[in-house]
Amino acid sequence: MLSFHIGIISRLQALPMKSITIRGVDSSLDQALKQAASAESRSINQLVLEVLRERFGLSKPPTHTREHHDLDDLFGSWGEEEYERVQGAVGEQRKIDPELWS
Repeated sequence: MLSFHIGIISRLQALPMKSITIRGVDSSLDQALKQAASAESRSINQLVLEVLRERFGLSKPPTHTREHHDLDDLFGSWGEEEYERVQGAVGEQRKIDPELWS
């Protein structure tokens, strides 16, 4: 039988993180969890926590999701020559001086 340990953070009290074990996870549910987590590039634990939070109305509002468009006009504006020039300058800055590290 598969078990998943899920950490639940208490929002109301400053308690340490709790763990629970879910028993009776059959292979089809296991596969569905793995596929959903993989599709979202997340762990099963992260996926299950989000589902539980949504179910119980404890979802966090998204943070750091504001889109900025102030540099959109620069996207794709460099020609090949300018790109090579910038890459060369950046490459020079990335060189490590062995005397500074010995």
